[in-house]
Amino acid sequence: MIFQVGIENNNEGRSIAWALEHPGCFAYGIKGEAAATNLEGALYKYAGWILHHEPNSWLNFAERDIEIVVNGTWDVYFINDDLEIATEADGYSVESFFPYDWKPLTKIEIKHTLDMLTWSRDDLLKSIRGLSEAKLNQTYTGERWSINGILGHVGGAEWWYMERLGLAFPRLDVPEEPRLRLEVVRKHFNAMLFKLDGGETGRRRGRGVLVPAQGDAPGTLARTRSRGPYPQIGRHVRKIWDHIYSSASYASPVASSPAALKVFPSRMPSGGSCR
Repeated sequence: MIFQVGIENNNEGRSIAWALEHPGCFAYGIKGEAAATNLEGALYKYAGWILHHEPNSWLNFAERDIEIVVNGTWDVYFINDDLEIATEADGYSVESFFPYDWKPLTKIEIKHTLDMLTWSRDDLLKSIRGLSEAKLNQTYTGERWSINGILGHVGGAEWWYMERLGLAFPRLDVPEEPRLRLEVVRKHFNAMLFKLDGGETGRRRGRGVLVPAQGDAPGTLARTRSRGPYPQIGRHVRKIWDHIYSSASYASPVASSPAALKVFPSRMPSGGSCR
């Protein structure tokens, strides 16, 4: 089975291989070639994660049948507020945009997106179930956020994606309480997503700004789906696990139960992720 892959270099000192047709499936590597190699294992676990939630999976293949085709390569660079080239210390990163990203979404892709957003949110909430407020608010040396801080960030990021698309509710209405923020923002996100079907009017212009397919500004919704909430959720779930299981009073579900690899597939070797 052929998989279209985008290679993103210079992302925090490493490369990422993105499975462009399969939102949220990616793998890290020191270089692009290593990331592409690691992606094969991530694809297999990604398919298992979908099958765990959906017996009639839309993604079926044998591991030996994976064929990686590089759709494009991107080197991350940095710009300042005046849109001039800047250093990493003084600018904002301009992350990957590949030829595949010009394509607008279809209704079936949006349906799959909503399903996977639901599953990944379930994974996120399972990872914090039963934790005390003290644990949720505990800070860690060298870390930017507590667990509650991560939850608030995830909810804020989803609101930001909608704001970039011109579909967000007012910023002042975003709840401060992290779990309520997750709930309120996700409900709005889900309601808006089907309005972004590219259909026959979808435009394919792009300069890295996320807008609806029918909008007048440059961009494409495909990037929102492929490299929007999914990787962020996967990264943050792993970070939450690191916080939770740094204490001897908590036992990692991955270490204690082989079945947990199906429920939490982003906890995997080779720097890969499944959402």
